[in-house]
Amino acid sequence: MLMNFKYRLEPTTEQASTLQCWFETSRRVWNFVLAERKDWINSRKAPLNACSIRSEFIIAADAPWPTYARQCKALTLARKHNPHLQAVHSQVLQQVLQQLEKAFISMREGGLGFPRFKKPGRLRSICFPQFASAPVRGERLKVPTIGYVRMRLSRSIPEGFRVKQVRVLRRASGWYAVMAIQSDAALSEAQPHGEAIGIDLGLHHFAAFSDGELVHRPKFFVDAQSKLKLLQRRVSRKKRGSNNWRKVQQKVARLHERIGNLRKEFHRQPAHRLCDRAGTIFAEDLGCQALAASMLAKHVLDAG
Repeated sequence: MLMNFKYRLEPTTEQASTLQCWFETSRRVWNFVLAERKDWINSRKAPLNACSIRSEFIIAADAPWPTYARQCKALTLARKHNPHLQAVHSQVLQQVLQQLEKAFISMREGGLGFPRFKKPGRLRSICFPQFASAPVRGERLKVPTIGYVRMRLSRSIPEGFRVKQVRVLRRASGWYAVMAIQSDAALSEAQPHGEAIGIDLGLHHFAAFSDGELVHRPKFFVDAQSKLKLLQRRVSRKKRGSNNWRKVQQKVARLHERIGNLRKEFHRQPAHRLCDRAGTIFAEDLGCQALAASMLAKHVLDAG
């Protein structure tokens, strides 16, 4: 059994600066290994009887595809001579390479787009995949190399669960840690029982229950759209990269985060009521991906 618990972190100024440097180094590693794979692909695209007027990617014909294993080996060698790479925990950088490998697998098998380069500030999470001992001590989280970081333990970790990995997130409102906790207890497959309730989702009403209850759909994004438009207009009038530009960008990010938090909280409320009332819940299988590309995309995504 695997669950994710999210907690807010309160790092010191020095710890926050160290995490910020780790994020930037991880972003550069992502861009470097992605560029290595992209150059290999482009070097095989040129026609045999012509060369590009602008540039050519000249790579030896027998150069192998830079796989995850080869790039991990190259990263290990680079860490011996690069002090910036040495400052970051080794497993954090390996997780960046693994994340890129998953992106290429999703592109080939899932039909997703080609992985993109990340500009400064675009990489918002790093992952610590394993711990030798329990990293939580009271209201502190032990981050490898950095040490203990203060944490708001909003809910205690259940007994019998152990922390498998921790992902440190950077949001507009601060720092967070998402812990993947696991228990060896096996859950039995639930059988249909108790009162059954069906759910029909829509835009006029968010949900209609089979017992006659209608759930009103609040329009979080539509209500905040005028304020968001005003802030984005202010961003366009600031000099890109200036302190005032960063301040307004931070306000835009905070507003987007607030909209997302309100939407998540709204989703939890009817779900909690349903779990208390019903033993079996039936929901329709909506093609949300197709609806998100229709003329009602804004309202479909706003309803979540």
